[in-house]
Amino acid sequence: MRRPGPPKEIPPPLELACLKALWGLGEGNVKNVRDTLASSRNLAYTTVMTVLDRLARKGAVSRRKAGRSFVYAPVLSRDALRRLAVKELVNSFFDGSDEQFASFLTGGPPEASAPEPETPAVENRLDTTLL
Repeated sequence: MRRPGPPKEIPPPLELACLKALWGLGEGNVKNVRDTLASSRNLAYTTVMTVLDRLARKGAVSRRKAGRSFVYAPVLSRDALRRLAVKELVNSFFDGSDEQFASFLTGGPPEASAPEPETPAVENRLDTTLL
């Protein structure tokens, strides 16, 4: 089985939900994952099985045979996926600039390229001065 490198893309919502369930469980079979997800989603057993199989083919989870079922364990770490999500956010909304992103998070000054709107207060003072 190939060992995955850094993830290429953020998994779709249902795959992410299954990964989160496995991160909490450590490892589990389809029933365990489905039971974990049952509080927020009512999914068919076969749906969860298909999603876990897809994650296994992508290398995000490992699976091993245990009796008549498979036991799945996360290979993709929560931190690796978080890094990917932040990288996509920075690339999409901050033109790939870590500095712009950090400035945004700390409440720093807005981007220098954004024009400052004219304030009506200045115009009002000019009107009263001229009158």
